[in-house]
This record gives sequence, structure tokens and C-alpha cells, in this order.
Amino acid sequence: MNVDSIKNGIVIDHITAGLGMSVYNLLGLDSLDCPVAIIKNVASRKMGRKDIIKVDADIDLNLDILGYIDPGITVNYIKNSELVDKKSIELPERLVNVVKCKNPRCITTTEQELDHVFKLTDREKRVYRCIYCEVQAK
Repeated sequence: MNVDSIKNGIVIDHITAGLGMSVYNLLGLDSLDCPVAIIKNVASRKMGRKDIIKVDADIDLNLDILGYIDPGITVNYIKNSELVDKKSIELPERLVNVVKCKNPRCITTTEQELDHVFKLTDREKRVYRCIYCEVQAK
């Protein structure tokens, strides 16, 4: 298989195998009008298998979404066909409007303009809780 290199854009690398489509959907990459490549089950010395997403455009990414889905992801920024920046993604301490509170009694249910904010309460188990009602994110 041959996937062209990108001149200016982003490579989302080290995605756990099978999570590439989830990353694609949650980042809203389907709404872009530029080339986007999703490469699944690529052989990796470090991970065994991994997914990769290449976006041939300079776009803003919500790194909190990436950290929530898969904290081992690496984001590579490409300019003029050269790597200019590389970010390793970790679990974010707070999530704002990444997930919605499922508690029907939470204030976010009745106050539509409130942000859905979750805080990391257990890093090892990757548990987030709503700051308003303490319900765990699913």
C-alpha cells in the first residue's frame, strides 16, 4: 500500500489499533474538505499494531479529545514536508465539552448553556467525574 507524504498538515500516530475510526469521528475529520488518510493495523515495533491518521491540512486539533480516547497518541506537525513539532499526548486533567453528563438530575441537563466539565479523579483507571454532580463519565 502506498500513502503519499503530506506537505503541510498533521500526522496522528501511535493510535491503539482499532481506535482510528473513533478518533476520526470524535475530531470531526469527516467534515474536512482536504485529504485525510486512515491507516489501520500498521505494524509497529513499539506497539505491535497501531492506527495512523494523516491530515493534509493545517487544522486545530482538540488534544483533550485525543488524550481522553488514547493517551499514548503522538501528534506530528508537518510544514514544507518536514517535521516541525511533535507532541506526546497524555490524559488531560479536565475535559470541557468532550463528553456529556448522563445524570438526568445534573444542572447541565436543565441549563443548556453550561459547559460539560469533567475532572480526572483516578489517573490509573482513567476515571473522570462531572464537576457539578460527581457522576462518572462513560
